[in-house]
Amino acid sequence: MKIVVATTNKHKLHEYQEMIGTSFDVEFLTLDDIGFKDEIIEDGKTFKENSLIKAKAVSKFTDLPVLSDDSGIIIDELGENFPGIYSHRYADENGGQEALNNRLIKEIPGSKARFICVITFINSGKISQFEGVFEGKISNSIQKLNGFGYDPIFIPEGYDKSASMLSEQEKNAISHRGKAFRKFFEYLKTI
Repeated sequence: MKIVVATTNKHKLHEYQEMIGTSFDVEFLTLDDIGFKDEIIEDGKTFKENSLIKAKAVSKFTDLPVLSDDSGIIIDELGENFPGIYSHRYADENGGQEALNNRLIKEIPGSKARFICVITFINSGKISQFEGVFEGKISNSIQKLNGFGYDPIFIPEGYDKSASMLSEQEKNAISHRGKAFRKFFEYLKTI
């Protein structure tokens, strides 16, 4: 089965391929693979809305099944559902991800936080959505090995090290994207 993932990010594609493993015969394609060049305006108010906007835009372009996701972090000390869908923009507006991470570990260490991921799958016009939540808190230091974005300052619940210090397998087992993807994978087995 071929599935178009609404991304040009090869890292995300690799992550999906890692999570699905060899137990299912799926080939993930990027937007580049199908020649999709349109700009997608993500003007939704929630992760669910933005994930759906991306999937619908791509499904108009191809007859293949389409998978999209939208994700971000919510940090309680910063306000309700913030930065949320604006996670990337918030970092850009605050001097870039590294500068923002350095500020957050000084200003709000210990603040409860959660990553959220919503996956949308459109197959033959049928829309299904799957959500994963990754609970934790903001660290008081930068702990970087792997990972990117907010990972170096996010301590998962039950751990004493940041998400970026986890192996890819460890992270996929507990992360927001991993949880949403496993729900999607269970659904995929039924069709």
